Amino acid sequence: MADAPLKGWNHVPSVPIEVSPFFRWPLRPMEMLAWVWNSWFLITEKLIIVGIAFISFYWFQPSQDETKAFAIGWIAEMYVRNIVLMSAVAGGLHLYFYTFTKQGQHLKYDPRPLMKNGRQFTLGGQIRDNMFWTLVSGVTIWTAYEVLMFWALSNGYAPMLTWAAHPVWFVLMFLLIPAWESFYFYWIHRLLHVPFLYKHVHALHHRNINVGPWSGLSMHPIEHIIYLGTVLIHWVVAAHPVHILFHLQYYTLTAATTHTGFEGLVVKDENRLKLGTFHHQMHHRYFECNYGSLEIPWDKLFGSFHDGTEEA
Repeated sequence: MADAPLKGWNHVPSVPIEVSPFFRWPLRPMEMLAWVWNSWFLITEKLIIVGIAFISFYWFQPSQDETKAFAIGWIAEMYVRNIVLMSAVAGGLHLYFYTFTKQGQHLKYDPRPLMKNGRQFTLGGQIRDNMFWTLVSGVTIWTAYEVLMFWALSNGYAPMLTWAAHPVWFVLMFLLIPAWESFYFYWIHRLLHVPFLYKHVHALHHRNINVGPWSGLSMHPIEHIIYLGTVLIHWVVAAHPVHILFHLQYYTLTAATTHTGFEGLVVKDENRLKLGTFHHQMHHRYFECNYGSLEIPWDKLFGSFHDGTEEA
C-alpha cells in the first residue's frame, strides 16, 4: 500500500492500478485465474450478492404463475423487498462508516466528511439527497425492470435458462453478468458525459464529489432507466429468474458498496471485504477519466485511464 502519493487523498491503494489480465498479451493463465479467484472468493461482494439472489428467489419471490399477469400484490412485495435490501446495504454501510465511524479514517480515500448541507442537493443535504433519489427513483425503476423481466419469462417472451437443461451455462451466467456490466457501463457512462445529457441528467449523480454508500444509486430517473436497462439483454440472452435477480441486485447493491468511500471493511486489522474502488473514486473528483471498470479496459484503449499515480 502507498501512503497517499496523490495530493488531497487520505488513502491510496497500491498504484499503478492494474486492469484485468484477460486483456493483456501474452496471456498469463495464472494471473487470469488469480483475478477470477480474487474477484469471487472467499468473501466478496459478488459472492454475497449471489447468496442474496438465491435467498430472494427461494423465500421472497412471487411464483411464475403469479407473475404471468400484472397485479399490485406481487409487485408491491418485490418493491418492499428491494427497499429493504437497499436500505440494509447502503444504510448499514453508512451507519458503520459515517454515523458510528467504526473504522475512523482507516482506508478512507477522501479525508473530508460528507456534506451535511448544500443548496445543490435536493432536500438541502447530501445524505438526504442521496437517499431520496436512491429510494424514490432508483428502487422504483429497479423494481419496474424486475416486474417486466419476470412477466416476460413467465409468459415465454424472454428465453429461460434452467439448471436441469444447461448446468454449465447456468453457472457461467453468474460470471458473465459482471463482464457484461463492465462493457455496458463504460458506454452508457460515456454517453452520459455528452454535454447535454451531463447537464440535464448525469450532473445529479456528480453532485457527489466525495461519495458515500447512498451516493452510488443517487441518479436522475432518466439515468436510472438507462443504467438499469442493462437487464434488457435477457430478452435475447437466456436467463433463469435467479440470474435476473442477481443481475439487478449486482447493479444496484454494488453501486452502494463501490461508492462507500473506503477501500474495504477491516476486521481484526485485516481488509476482509473489498468495497469502494479508487478507480471510480477518482472519476468523481477528476470527472474526465475512468468511465468504466477494471474488468474490460476501455479506458486504457480510449486514453481516459487514470492509474492513480502522479504521472497520470
